[in-house]
Amino acid sequence: MKQGQGALVVFSGGQDSTTCLFWALERFERVEAVTFDYGQRHSSEIEHARQIAAELGVKHTVLDMALLNQLAPNALTREEIPVEGGQEGELPSTFVPGRNLLFLSFAGVLAKGHGLRHIVTGVCETDYSGYPDCRDIFIKSLNVTLNLAMADDFVLHTPLMWLDKAQTWEMADQMGKLEYIAEKTVTCYHGIPGAGCGACPSCLLRSKGLAAYLQQRRPGGKV
Repeated sequence: MKQGQGALVVFSGGQDSTTCLFWALERFERVEAVTFDYGQRHSSEIEHARQIAAELGVKHTVLDMALLNQLAPNALTREEIPVEGGQEGELPSTFVPGRNLLFLSFAGVLAKGHGLRHIVTGVCETDYSGYPDCRDIFIKSLNVTLNLAMADDFVLHTPLMWLDKAQTWEMADQMGKLEYIAEKTVTCYHGIPGAGCGACPSCLLRSKGLAAYLQQRRPGGKV
């Protein structure tokens, strides 16, 4: 049974946020999505986010967050910085300091203005790149901060927090959306849709999870 209250999904057009969008559509009567344009070099994700939202009939807002690009040079905002995984406990070059802090804070402001109480984000602590702002403790802390800052009663939802990538694909399949997400989303750090470049950390994590789930679902199976 759907809840009458509305939800705002933090939406990048990638695998995780699109899975969360479908999750929210199953649970809330009114669902909106917000995408942040922070000058990311894989800007094709914004266009794919627009396309997916339009196809699903979801009201979609794109917010200009160019200031983040100025403050936090990294591999997602600078062509000259290579995409590299973290070595010896260091964060990957794709970590954008303060990104989820800012995104969820602005999502809270937008949600309040649109009369939406629930905020959904696809952060995950199980299969992730070590980003500190994807941790459950951060989300719980920010939830309290948002409610205190705006005298409201927001609920931050993280449907993927304790799922690995294979389980995230399983969730998509259970909703009947596996093929859609596999073909329509952009997870690649280079902005290539679908299976992506096949070599960046994000593509490797996505493809490994999909292969593991398909092997579990039907040995030797494909999408």
